[in-house]
Amino acid sequence: VQLQAFGGGFVQSGGSLRLSCAASGSRFSINFMGWYRQAPGKQRDFVARIAPNGYTDYADSVKGRFTISRDNAKNTLYLQMNSLKPEDTAVYYCKVVYRLRHYWGHGTVVTVSS
Repeated sequence: VQLQAFGGGFVQSGGSLRLSCAASGSRFSINFMGWYRQAPGKQRDFVARIAPNGYTDYADSVKGRFTISRDNAKNTLYLQMNSLKPEDTAVYYCKVVYRLRHYWGHGTVVTVSS
């Protein structure tokens, strides 16, 4: 499975961005899809995930501001990020679980200025 993430960029505090992650190469349904992020000098942290049935789970730090969604027909994952804060600055990675294996995409950089 190959993952391509895009949509990162530079935004001012309070602004919005939408990340997308397209998965290709899967012959069967993809299980969980999720977003993680890694700020400079820190470990990679969980942001949000979504199950095939639409069940969602969020990190406390993004609840109420970020919305994860997926298009199962297109095998595409989205992350709508609103009310962005400087502490949201990080490299954002998408991850999918497919046939019990975890696949990571290349990151997309999000920079939020104060």
